[in-house]
Amino acid sequence: MITKGIRGAITVDYNFESSIKDAVLELLNSMVEQNNIKKEDISHVIFTLTSDLNAAFPAKFARINLGWDDVAMMCFNELDVPDSLRMCLRVLIVVNCAEDFSPRFVYLKGAENLRK
Repeated sequence: MITKGIRGAITVDYNFESSIKDAVLELLNSMVEQNNIKKEDISHVIFTLTSDLNAAFPAKFARINLGWDDVAMMCFNELDVPDSLRMCLRVLIVVNCAEDFSPRFVYLKGAENLRK
C-alpha cells in the first residue's frame, strides 16, 4: 500500500459561512464519489483558500457533515499570486491506496479554468 494525493478545487459564490460550507461539501462529495474514497483510507486533508475567503474553516464541514472527525486536516491561505483565480477553495486529499490507483482530480465551477 502507498499514499497518493487527489487534488480538487471549486470557486465559492460569497464569503459567507454557508457558501463555504456548500462549496466544501459539493467538492468533497464529488471527490469521494469519483475516486471511491473510504474514510478509513484517508491519511490527511489539506485545504487552502484565497485571501478573499475567511468566513469559515473548511475542515469544520468535513468533520461535522461527512463524519471525518478522526481525519487529520489543516486549513491554509493560498499564495496570493497577481491575476490568479479569486474566491477559490482548493483541497488535497491524501489517501492510502493500491499502487495502481489512478486519482481523478476534480475541478468545479470557475476552478475548471485551473486545468486549462
